[in-house]
Amino acid sequence: MNNDLASEIRSKVDIVDVIGERIPLVARGKNFFGVCPFHDDSNPSMCVSREKQIYTCFSCHATGNVYTFLMNYEHIDFKEALKLLGEKAGVATGSIHISKKQTKYDKLYDAYSFSLKYFQNNLNSTVGKDAKDYLTKRQIGEDIIKEFEIGLSLESRDDLTKLLTNKSYDLVTLNRIGLSSDDHDIYNDRIMFPLYDVNGRVVGFSGRIYKENGQNKYVNTKETDIFKKGEMLYHYHIAREECRKKKCVIVMEGFMDVIRASTIGIKNTVALMGTALTKEQTELIRRLSPNMILCLDGDDPGQKATLSIGDHLLEQGLEVKVITLPNPEDPDSYILKNGKERFEGLIESAQNFVDYKMQKLKENVDFRSDEEKASYINKVIEETSKLEDAIHREVVLKRLAKEFDIGYNTLEMRMNSLLTEKKEEEPVIIPKKKRTKKDKYTKAYEQIIYFMLNQEWVITQVEKEKIIFPTEVMRTTCSEIIYYYKKYGSMNLADFYTYIQEKENILTFLNSILAEDYVEDTTKEELFLYFKVIREYINKQEINRLTNRMKKEVDPIEQAKIVEKIRKLRLGDS
Repeated sequence: MNNDLASEIRSKVDIVDVIGERIPLVARGKNFFGVCPFHDDSNPSMCVSREKQIYTCFSCHATGNVYTFLMNYEHIDFKEALKLLGEKAGVATGSIHISKKQTKYDKLYDAYSFSLKYFQNNLNSTVGKDAKDYLTKRQIGEDIIKEFEIGLSLESRDDLTKLLTNKSYDLVTLNRIGLSSDDHDIYNDRIMFPLYDVNGRVVGFSGRIYKENGQNKYVNTKETDIFKKGEMLYHYHIAREECRKKKCVIVMEGFMDVIRASTIGIKNTVALMGTALTKEQTELIRRLSPNMILCLDGDDPGQKATLSIGDHLLEQGLEVKVITLPNPEDPDSYILKNGKERFEGLIESAQNFVDYKMQKLKENVDFRSDEEKASYINKVIEETSKLEDAIHREVVLKRLAKEFDIGYNTLEMRMNSLLTEKKEEEPVIIPKKKRTKKDKYTKAYEQIIYFMLNQEWVITQVEKEKIIFPTEVMRTTCSEIIYYYKKYGSMNLADFYTYIQEKENILTFLNSILAEDYVEDTTKEELFLYFKVIREYINKQEINRLTNRMKKEVDPIEQAKIVEKIRKLRLGDS
């Protein structure tokens, strides 16, 4: 591992910027806080230090530098994190070679990769002319065909299956992974749209008819070991970078909506492949951006899904806006009919989800009925209380007061009572994992190591005093700190994290220390008090050892010598 290159890259990026691109951070004093992505968190329990260039979660104790954050957040290894940050920092990383990871599903991925190339080749050959003409009529040109790797399955029921069996794939496997059925090709004479997992690997297909033949419009890959619809978002691997640039993700229903948006240059889009939203998909959306726009179909199921999904995402702390399409339009048909500018206008004017929901609440209300009117007003106030922006809440209340000729103070009192209830329900103390209770000696040892990480002069003092640490991991950590300091001439905590990246026992120990509320600064006098506690511990351990030895000793003279040693140790005269 090239520590110099890693340090150079790390020094040119700011951990606050890197983490802030992935989760929203709020400045509090000299640090930044956000909702921790490494456990089920609702309160901002992750602290990010710009000064130290490290992060720490006070709840789950996840700790590290910019590399460890990316490795855990993006599920990548150190070399991949190094390359990713190198690109961001403008530092050449050509010397870093990333070997392909082997998995038990590699043969399945290879089967789909081969199938993709086969389908693409069909579309680009003479047999693909009719399908190409169909795509052209649907305003899907060559650039989009290449970008989304669109292909064509042939009318023959056996071509792909035969090719794969010739490549040593058995029919049982092909049937199991959704490329064959009853030992024949599943897809026949259909335009093939590959479906990707979050890493951009083809794991399934959606085959669409392009001739009117009475068959189902779409045939989709069944759930397999590598294709779990509820664990993926269509276009995720391509949209990831675009969402970070635009600081927003647009969520649609189907892959054709995403493809159509891409034809007009809108690429910060993903599709649910339906109207259900799973926990895994919610987490993927959160990773793309905290700001999202729901652009589902304009029909009744689409509107119902917008309300359901919007409520769920709002509860997860995401900023949700809504694009309302005319019934029964979907993004694909709307863009085809109205063009780029009109759709971009919808994005610009996307409605806050709470406003959208209040608008939907108004439908089918009989305002001649005082009871229904009061019920509607209460529901609107309840929804408005979910808004974080106090000005937005006030605007809504004033609008209500004017519309229904009700005193603003009455509405405000109701709002305040709801906000008070909400505040009382929120936990005041961040829950912490139960920890093993540490005695004063362990705390003293850990505090000294903490000082070593934060004040360089302590490193020299510990070495000079020849402090002996009681556990292997403490001794190893101390030795690594001293070695690092002598080699590089300074102690930089963020770079030290990179230095010990492959030493898992030290890394785990370091995380546990940094998650504690230890003091960072000390004086020489205070440090020597810690040394005194440690010497007391060493003496105590030696007295216990000698006492046990004396119990086994039968020679009176040797017993007397041991007693004398114990006496001196107790007097502090070792």
